[in-house]
Amino acid sequence: MIFTATLLTSCVKFLLIPAYRSTDFEVHRNWLAITHSLPINKWYFENTSQWTLDYPPLFAWFEYVLSVFARFFDPKMLIINHINYSSDQTVLFQRLSVILTDLVYAFGIYKCCSALQNGWRKDVVLPILLVTNCGLLMLDHIHFQYNGIMYGILLISIAYMLQGKHLLSAFWFTVLINMKHIYIYLGPPYFIYLLRHYCLKGPLTIKNIGTKETLKRVFCLASLVLSVFVVTFLPFIDHIPQVLSRLFPFKRGLCHAYWAPNFWAIYNTVDKILLITGKGLGVKFANSSIAAMTGGLVQEFSHSVLPSISPLVTLLLTALFMIPAMVKLFFLNKQPSNFIRCMVVCGLTSFLFGWHVHEKAILMTIIPLSILSITRLTDARIFLILSTVGHYSLFPLLFPPSLLPVKVLLHLLYSLYAFHSLYKTYPLSICSYTLPLLNPLESLYILGLGIVFIYENVIHSLLGLKDQLPFLPLIFTSVYCSVGIMYSWIIYYIYFLKYNGVHVRTKTNKTNKVE
Repeated sequence: MIFTATLLTSCVKFLLIPAYRSTDFEVHRNWLAITHSLPINKWYFENTSQWTLDYPPLFAWFEYVLSVFARFFDPKMLIINHINYSSDQTVLFQRLSVILTDLVYAFGIYKCCSALQNGWRKDVVLPILLVTNCGLLMLDHIHFQYNGIMYGILLISIAYMLQGKHLLSAFWFTVLINMKHIYIYLGPPYFIYLLRHYCLKGPLTIKNIGTKETLKRVFCLASLVLSVFVVTFLPFIDHIPQVLSRLFPFKRGLCHAYWAPNFWAIYNTVDKILLITGKGLGVKFANSSIAAMTGGLVQEFSHSVLPSISPLVTLLLTALFMIPAMVKLFFLNKQPSNFIRCMVVCGLTSFLFGWHVHEKAILMTIIPLSILSITRLTDARIFLILSTVGHYSLFPLLFPPSLLPVKVLLHLLYSLYAFHSLYKTYPLSICSYTLPLLNPLESLYILGLGIVFIYENVIHSLLGLKDQLPFLPLIFTSVYCSVGIMYSWIIYYIYFLKYNGVHVRTKTNKTNKVE
């Protein structure tokens, strides 16, 4: 099934080669040029283009490897001064590179499915849910990025964790962080789970903690992780501060250009409503002239009424909300499904409260949750809400009108399959007059996305607001989707904290029943 689904999905990807491309296409073309044309000691200093190299060194090496083959398609794409260069050969090469590297994603799916013992669920339902993920299709094969290879590495790491191969899991996750540092948000569950179930095996006693075996495991794990970082950063040892300044540009502001559907989208909207209300009442505010955040397109702004948010505040909030999940994971049994659930909770927490969060980061929770959706009803229910809303929230990234039928069709087909397949998985959980697995309120909310879509694409223009309030549909979409994602986070967090750690059947746990 994985091979068939991958083959058919690849056919769709080939059809999307001439589709719209975002500025990320130029970003990666420029990185090809940088890594191919310059010595490594200049990679993180080059700034001819505004799209400077700001991924960790392993991804820079990945771009370098691609550039070796790129010169056979069109060597002109590897010239740094060729800003916005996009010949047909360049487009073909970059599109093909994404399609081919998606094989890593397919391999990760194979590894995860092989680690599970869930019968037809893992043989049919899970592979299709993962292979045909419409968010990846929209982001990588239309918008243009290399998320597929990243999530492939993540799935490989998760698969090894499911098999109880802790060091291999830690190795691949460390490789992932050194390719794209945003995945560090998933680091706390790895740290806690490996600490408790690899380093501190057995009962938590002073005698057990201080054994030579425990110290040996700590040393092995720490050495493995540090080795990957050393190998990655050693060639850049003479300018590490410059590399880090590119990786963590805190001046980019609280929100991304299009507000990710998180807590800060609601916060920004409330601030704007209070400003408008206050002006109507004759109240003057110190920052009332700052209107940048109303459009969501300027990266830095100050709030007008509510307190402005700093990177430290977002870090503290994220850490604070992660702590209960970390404590729970530490004391749960060693079943890897507990680790994946905590990963989803932490991924959602960082998405909701992090600094300058990209809307694409919602896939960090949807993809791991896909694995759990075939194990328990609550996981499936939250997956349906989160995937439907999260994928819809990506629509504004594909803004050309010509893409409207494409993104709607991709989203509808994926959502229909998800609801149908999980309906077959949990047939006794269906309520009358609601969407499968969802309660009436959740069903009403999901159906409300249709109203959001009609307003954004029809009503807003009919009301003559397209020129006066061009960004209102974006704000409307972001806030509406943030409500659903906040709801999913709260429900799933409570579920995880109450969870008793019932076993999921894996190949290392063949005698336990599926949850």
